[in-house]
Amino acid sequence: MKLTGKTIIVTGGTRGIGLELAKQLMALGNTVLVTGRDAVSLEAVREVLPGIHTFQSDVSDPEQITLLYQELSSRFPTLDILINNAGVMRNINLTATPDLNKLTSEIAIGLSGPILLTQCLLHLLQKRPEAMIVNVSSGLALIPFAIAPIYSAAKAGLHAYTRCLRTQLRHSNVRVVELLPPGTETLLFRREFENEMKGQKAMPVDELVRHAIRGMQDDEQEIRPGLTKVLGLMSRIAPEFMMAQIAKMAVPKP
Repeated sequence: MKLTGKTIIVTGGTRGIGLELAKQLMALGNTVLVTGRDAVSLEAVREVLPGIHTFQSDVSDPEQITLLYQELSSRFPTLDILINNAGVMRNINLTATPDLNKLTSEIAIGLSGPILLTQCLLHLLQKRPEAMIVNVSSGLALIPFAIAPIYSAAKAGLHAYTRCLRTQLRHSNVRVVELLPPGTETLLFRREFENEMKGQKAMPVDELVRHAIRGMQDDEQEIRPGLTKVLGLMSRIAPEFMMAQIAKMAVPKP
């Protein structure tokens, strides 16, 4: 797909991969919209990227998703691309006493959110001559990370959902792409796993996004930069060995 002159929405676009996607896609001459939960962060994005369109919306809240759809239908009916990027990643010890109100928040944001938003916006995308849905999952969808169990489960679910969605839309104008980042140098990655990830190299976020955009332009179904290629191979030939190797990197918080 030619990535210029398109109208693109990026969820979770106030920092990390989402913000870098917005930046690079705007530089290519696209109209870019981003969502985020925090008004202050959205204001900061507008200062950094003049001309961007921002929407305060929580993808884990079905009511807010419905309101977002209504606003987009009115203001941006020619939406071409949806990038489901919003997500959280937490270090969770499953042997500790959990807070049941928060335990599955990664599923609500990183799995249920993309499913619900896609269902709402598919109606708009199907009206375009060519359209695209990009689901940002993770290399951990292929081999889980023991200290990020709910995140890994959410991304594995998103991986399965994306494959099913692609199959159901195979004869339509809507292409379905999955971006599976490796460990990426973002605040989300470093803040929650600061102690565990000391000495571990991660892919620079601008490099990751260049891979993503190139893959979208080349109509790749699955974009697997860097270490994710290795994880994909090992998930087929030696999944238990690879999971054990990854688990050696860190232990759950007490």
